[in-house]
Amino acid sequence: MGAGGAQSMSDEQIQAACGEAKALGLRAAVHAISSAGAKAAVLAGCTSIEHGDFLDNETLKLMADRGTYFDPNFLVLHNYIDNRASFPNISGDAIAALQKAIDPTADVLKRAHALHVKIVFGTDAVAGAHGRNAEEFIYRVRDAHEPPMETLKSATSIAAQSLGMSDQIGAIAPGLEADLVATDGNPLDDISSVRHVVFVMKGGKVFKNTTAPRK
Repeated sequence: MGAGGAQSMSDEQIQAACGEAKALGLRAAVHAISSAGAKAAVLAGCTSIEHGDFLDNETLKLMADRGTYFDPNFLVLHNYIDNRASFPNISGDAIAALQKAIDPTADVLKRAHALHVKIVFGTDAVAGAHGRNAEEFIYRVRDAHEPPMETLKSATSIAAQSLGMSDQIGAIAPGLEADLVATDGNPLDDISSVRHVVFVMKGGKVFKNTTAPRK
């Protein structure tokens, strides 16, 4: 349900897809740009709405009531815009449309917070964006003026909840996986510090440690 923002699947098709996923204990992430497709997906019991650049408050309220997650995806917009030369097949009009989507996406994210929608961290990373996923933190704070703590929570505890894995990951607590990332600088003061990772631990095993030894 992406091209042009219009709903491209029927309500019945969406209900069948999300219903089957739920019956199998799986998640269903739906790419929906505008309210019609997103509302149909929420009513069908889908897990999350990706993008949602032009969602209205009625749809956001429905998402909050149904516990549907929202993943706004700023990186995918910037990736095409900032790396224009790498996508020669994308027209200038398409690039302009992506540029125009940044402010509405920032606005819908602000309204989603106000309406208590569960917001997760994602990028919809495509060619050229892989390995740059951390830039989403910066775009969320810079473009949407999201409080850094909310951005970090969306990538940790709320993301774990959306995956049904809160009992394994997403927080620093006894019994959970020892997954830790440390940055050179406090991301609450300067979100760009996420670009400078100095320590990585996965499952209790240290994979990166470039911190200076204590004297």
